[in-house]
Amino acid sequence: MEWYEIKIWFAETLSLDRDALHIYGALLIQILTAIIVRRPLSSPLPWIAALIVALLNEYLDLQHAGPQQWSIDLYRAASLHDMRNTMILPTVLLLVARYWPNLLTGRTDDQPLVEEKD
Repeated sequence: MEWYEIKIWFAETLSLDRDALHIYGALLIQILTAIIVRRPLSSPLPWIAALIVALLNEYLDLQHAGPQQWSIDLYRAASLHDMRNTMILPTVLLLVARYWPNLLTGRTDDQPLVEEKD
C-alpha cells in the first residue's frame, strides 16, 4: 500500500476527514516526540518534528500530481491548506507552553513549585 492509500484507510477507519487527520496527527507527533526525547512542549524540538513529518507528508502527496501544470498547482494549493491546518494547533501549543505555561498547569505566579513545610 502506498502512503496516500494508508492515509485514506486511516481516515475511513477512524471516520475522520483528511483535515482532522492532519490536525490530530500533528498533535500526536508533537506530544509523542516530547515524551520520547524528554523535552517539554515549550521546546521547539517537538514542534519541529511535527513540521518535518507534515512537510514529508505533503511531499509524498505531491508525488500524486500529474505532469500537467494545473494538476501540480492544484496539489500545491491543497498542500498549503493542509500545512496551515496541520501546524496551527501545534504552534498554539508551543507558544502557550513557552510563554504562558500557567494556562497549562493551573498554577499562578505566586504559588510555589513545592509546598513549603512549616
